Amino acid sequence: MIKPYQLTREIRYIGLLLGFGFLGGTYAFSAFIYSQEGSFGLDILYVQLIVRTFGFIFLSMTYYFSSKTAQENTRSWNAAFLLLGILFLVLIIVGSTTSIALTSYQTASFCARILNLFLIIYVCAHTLRSYIQAPSSGTLLIPFGYIFFAISQYALIIFAIDYSMVAFFSGLAIRWFGLAIFLFVAYRVFYTKKRRG
Repeated sequence: MIKPYQLTREIRYIGLLLGFGFLGGTYAFSAFIYSQEGSFGLDILYVQLIVRTFGFIFLSMTYYFSSKTAQENTRSWNAAFLLLGILFLVLIIVGSTTSIALTSYQTASFCARILNLFLIIYVCAHTLRSYIQAPSSGTLLIPFGYIFFAISQYALIIFAIDYSMVAFFSGLAIRWFGLAIFLFVAYRVFYTKKRRG
């Protein structure tokens, strides 16, 4: 996902890099955690939940700032990075401090996934609107990737409520399918055009 930034040098694409980097890192970390069941405490799940939510925040910020001018974008991104950095550090410190009573993981997971779902719906609406305004075969699949992310979050909300393993594994499979769509689009847009040109 660094290719869009390398090609354009537009700062707004750093949000895509950070967003998908946070998401990909937490998804890989989740696979490792779940394969080592019992080896990690509950604190690591909170950190993972926070980092994943920040990934969705960066993605939604990227699409929000994409309609701004370059100068507005730079100032807005600087302020947003500063605020998000401070918030991230505070949440990590609070989450890792054992003397502070945290709400149950089930409740925290439910709330974070609801927020993630709203952020994904915003991004999906933005990408659909952009596609309708300027149709391009290269970007047609992007809204579908976000739709799969939204369906995945909805399935994981069901899991957070009643621990349905069908909802959990369905959510994971749908999430990986959404990620595969983004990888396919990125490869098709940024790598096949380079070979043709």
